[in-house]
Amino acid sequence: MTPKLFFKTFAIAETITWTLLIIGMILKYTHVTEIGVRIGGGIHGFVFICFVIAVIGVGTSQMWSKKRIATGLGSAIIPYATIPFERSVEKTGALEGDWGLGANGRTPRNWFEKLTSWAIRSPLLAIGVGVIVVIAIFSGLLFLGPPGEWGK
Repeated sequence: MTPKLFFKTFAIAETITWTLLIIGMILKYTHVTEIGVRIGGGIHGFVFICFVIAVIGVGTSQMWSKKRIATGLGSAIIPYATIPFERSVEKTGALEGDWGLGANGRTPRNWFEKLTSWAIRSPLLAIGVGVIVVIAIFSGLLFLGPPGEWGK
């Protein structure tokens, strides 16, 4: 899988899950049902974490600036902003080519690039570890409850 396809997949998924969450919120605040927020919010939260990992991983591999990575992370917070962000990085060529830290790429310079390189070179193992990490983060957030209720 290329960086372009990998990133585009998560950018689109983030947009779709925003739609699920917004529909759930409409149903909740029109007093129809709260189940939409629980389901849509849960799915959106999971995909949000995956998108964050995708931005950091692709950005590190493809040598994006810190500003571009921060903008990508910020795009996940604004509904539907991941698509314009994805198109902007595609337009500049930042998603072109093979993985910068892949088998034929550059040598990793620090521990984070080494971790990213390992994930790119061992994708099945990285997916397994990644799923466990995302489930752990997601479970922790579910345990904490909705953000407005943290610390209460």
